[in-house]
Formats: sequence, structure tokens, C-alpha cells
Amino acid sequence: MDPFGSPLRNLTIAILYMLVVMVLATVSYLAVGWSLGDALYMVILTIYTVGYQEVRPIDTAMLRGITITTIVLGCTGMIYLTGSLVQFITITQLQQVLSPKRMQSQIDKLKDHVVICGFGRMGQMLSRALKAGGARFVILEQDSQRAALARDQGFLCLEHDATDESALKAVGVERARALASVLPNDAANVFITLSARNMNRAIEIIARGEAPSTESKLLHAGANKVVLPTHIGAERIAEMILFPEVTGLVGGSALTRDFETTLDNLGLRMETIVAAENGRLAGRTIAMIEREAAGSFLIVQLNRRQGDTVSQPSGETRIEAGDGVVMIGRGAIASLFDSDVN
Repeated sequence: MDPFGSPLRNLTIAILYMLVVMVLATVSYLAVGWSLGDALYMVILTIYTVGYQEVRPIDTAMLRGITITTIVLGCTGMIYLTGSLVQFITITQLQQVLSPKRMQSQIDKLKDHVVICGFGRMGQMLSRALKAGGARFVILEQDSQRAALARDQGFLCLEHDATDESALKAVGVERARALASVLPNDAANVFITLSARNMNRAIEIIARGEAPSTESKLLHAGANKVVLPTHIGAERIAEMILFPEVTGLVGGSALTRDFETTLDNLGLRMETIVAAENGRLAGRTIAMIEREAAGSFLIVQLNRRQGDTVSQPSGETRIEAGDGVVMIGRGAIASLFDSDVN
């Protein structure tokens, strides 16, 4: 047995060993006619080497043999149990002291990494995706249970409030290439964005916003991109309901997902806007809309309300109410057409 093995394993083995010795010794005393109370009391006195007088005379060879065996095996087991218990307590305390220092040392070596603020549902999905992509990242999470979950999954994680500038400094935001603030609190995300931008002017900041009105605040605070999960989810559901035939074509197939990834790397995004009855799209031609956009986006596909799909529509094509307009551009395109998506 390796005395320097796992402290928990050693402690478990020691406890099981002592239980076996106590049970066998008690059964042995019972076999020579002792009562259960006297047998158990004698075993405990012997194993713990208390030294009180025997409850019954040890006047036969059998009783002496049982007692000597109990003393040898019991005392040896108690020494091993005591050592294992001390080892377990010591190692546990050392881990509590050294683990944060070791993790901080690993974080201090990071450069051009990603900082994730928040390990909620979105933060967990983002962490798994970054890990799959081989990116180096560190997580800031205030909740102790979620921070422990992140560390259990092998992620670098500091249990700290991400709105605290000292926490951002601890995860090396000055050396990071990107920061994702995905807390479900708009005010916190705005503050984190503002702090990170002040600490690193070149960092790429992607922030989450719950309310559509928060987008402009995040952009003003220094975010490069803003993600509105509720908005995106609602748009995707609307596409599935209104254009079930083309949902697999736009945003559904593996080829399209690869295309969207390529667009994202170029700072572009693809969105589908449903033309409302009295919105800014219905009744107008594609040329008119793109001219007013001044190059901020291009219309690449038109999903007719009747189910037809027009790829690469000409500038003279007129958009009708209920049509889905697929656009590629920079920033949140949907926010330009609030009257159509709201």
C-alpha cells in the first residue's frame, strides 16, 4: 500500500480496517461466552489502549490469544488511522490555500486570451464552444456554486465580482484579446464594458443585453458587438413559423452555419427581417432600401410570404408585407427596422 497515495483513499482504508478488526475481535469474545456488551467494551478499551482493568478475567489461552491479537492489530490500525486522518486534514487545508494561488499563476501566464464574465447558461455554452475551438480563456463568476462547477469542468475560474476592476485586472484583461460579458444584468454588463474598455483600448468586447434599449448604452460604453438573446430567439421562432420551407436554408444547415461563422470573423452578420404592414420595408424596392442604408447592409435573399424564395433579388424587386428579407451587414441590423420586428 502506498502511504503517500490519495489521502481520502488512505483514510477510507484505515476506517474499513478498524471496523473489520473490531467486528472480528467482538465476535471472538462472543464465541468464548462473553456478552455483547462486555465483548464490545473490552475491544474498545484494548484498541484505544485506555488501560482500564478487564471486564472479565483473561485466564485462558484462548482469551489471551484473542486479546494479544486485538492489541497488535488494533493499535497498528489506530496508528494508521490517526496518520491518515492527519494527512487528509493537512492536504485538504493545503489545497484550499494553494489551489487559488496555482490558478492565479496559470492566469498570470495567459496572453491574448478571452475573459468570460458570468458562468450562467450562456457562459457555460460559450465556455464549451471556446474549449472545443482550442481558445484560451478565463471565467469570472461571483456565485460560489457556479464557480465550483466551472473548475470541476477543468476551466480557469476566479470566484469574484466581474464589476470589480480588481477582478478584471486579476484575470489579465489588459493582456486579453477579447471579453464576453454575458451576465443577465444589463447594468452590470454596461459597467463591465466601460471598465474593460478603459483598461484595454484594443480589446474586443462582446456584451449581452436583455432589453433592446440597452444596446445603444453598451455600444456607447465601448462594446464592439451586442447580443440580444431574447431578440435573436424571437426572430428565429418567427422565421420558423412564417417561413418553414426556408428555415433550413437560412441559419439551419451546416453549410449556412459555416457561412455565418465566416461572416462573424469578418465583423458581419446575417439577419432575417419580416416586413411589417406599415414598416420601413413593405412597398419599397430593394434598390431604394439599400440606397438609404448607404452600404451598411445588403439584401441577399427574399422569402416571399407565399413560400417562394428569391435569391439575389434585383434592385427593382419590390418587398411586400409579410416577406422575409435576408440581409448581411455590420452591427445589429434588426435595430434599424424596429417598426418591422416589434
